[in-house]
Amino acid sequence: MYIAAVILSALLALVSLAAGAPKAQLKGDVPDGLVAKGLSSAQVRLIGLAEVAAAAGLVAGIWWQPMGIAAAAGMAVLLLGAIGYHVKWGDYRDSAARGGAMAPIVLVFAAVATVVTLAASQ
Repeated sequence: MYIAAVILSALLALVSLAAGAPKAQLKGDVPDGLVAKGLSSAQVRLIGLAEVAAAAGLVAGIWWQPMGIAAAAGMAVLLLGAIGYHVKWGDYRDSAARGGAMAPIVLVFAAVATVVTLAASQ
């Protein structure tokens, strides 16, 4: 079970870092799109920093499982907020925006699976 926990943690950390770094730096199309849809620059930066912190916690959680469990659970909460945001903006009804809006749904399952495997590997 530990090997599955390490793989899930590493993959979720990579995705979280890749998604969070541009938001934390306010660089790229994603932060611009979030600001255009009503989030402030400070909110976008905070979301990005939370994603980067989750990535760090997931990596640390490989060696200290309680940290990884907390990071994956926090990531799941953040992703549920992202799903709510996409629902609010109607991205699941819009075929052009649906592809990007599906990522939080898939990743919330990955975050929950990470919590479960890390907890089971203690």
